[in-house]
Amino acid sequence: MLFRTIIVWGVGLPVTLVLFMVVLISFIFDRSGHTVHSISALWSRMVLLLAGVNVDVRGLENLPSGGPVILASNHQGIFDIPALLGYLPLQFRWVAKQSLFKIPIIGWTMRLAGYIGIDREHAGKAYRSIEEAAERIKQGTSVLIFPEGTRNPGDRLLPFKRGGFWLAARSEVPIVPIAIKGTRDIMRKGTLLIQPSSVKVSIGSPIQTRGVEDRELRVRTKEAIERELKRIGDEG
Repeated sequence: MLFRTIIVWGVGLPVTLVLFMVVLISFIFDRSGHTVHSISALWSRMVLLLAGVNVDVRGLENLPSGGPVILASNHQGIFDIPALLGYLPLQFRWVAKQSLFKIPIIGWTMRLAGYIGIDREHAGKAYRSIEEAAERIKQGTSVLIFPEGTRNPGDRLLPFKRGGFWLAARSEVPIVPIAIKGTRDIMRKGTLLIQPSSVKVSIGSPIQTRGVEDRELRVRTKEAIERELKRIGDEG
C-alpha cells in the first residue's frame, strides 16, 4: 500500500502537470472539450496503472453508437471517475458536485472539458445545471450521472436523486445502467493511501425513456444497476 501511494503521488503529480499543459494547448485548437476529454481518459488510465488497479469492463456492446445516452452508474469511491473515464469508449460529460471544480488542475480540466457542476444547496442553480446537461445532449454528447448523489459506503444502493431522471424524461434519450465494483477501498475518504484493487464494470441494456415518467425511470434504472451488481458478484 505504501509503495503504491508513493508511486501514485510521486509520479502521478508530475504526469498530471505535464498533461495539464497539453490540455491548455489543445483547448486553443478545440473548444468542444472532446480533445480535453480524450486527454483525461489517457490520464485516467495512467493513474490506474500507477495505482495497480486492473479494470475489467463487460457489456460494451450495450453502448449505443447512433446518438447520445445518459450513463447512470452507482458510486462506490473516488476512483469510479478514472475507471469510467479511462475505459468507456465514448465522449461524455459528467455531472459533478460544484466543489470538485475548485480543485487545482483537475477541477480546471473538468471545466475546460465542459463537465457540468451542480450546486445541491441551491435548487435554482441545480435546475440550471440540469438545463446545461440537456443542452449537451441536444448537441449529441452523452452525459454521465451518479444517481446516488454521493459515494456509497455500503453494499445496498442509496436512494436515487430525481434530477438525472427528469433530464432523461425530458431529453428522451436512452439510459444506460452501469454497475461498478472494487473502487471503494482504493483510496478511502479522508486518506491519501492507495490500495491496489481489481475493478469490475458491467454495462446493462439501454432503458428507453420516451413516454416514461421520471419516477418510473428511477425504479427501472435502480433495478437494472442492482442486476448488474449481482452479475458481477455471481461471476466473482
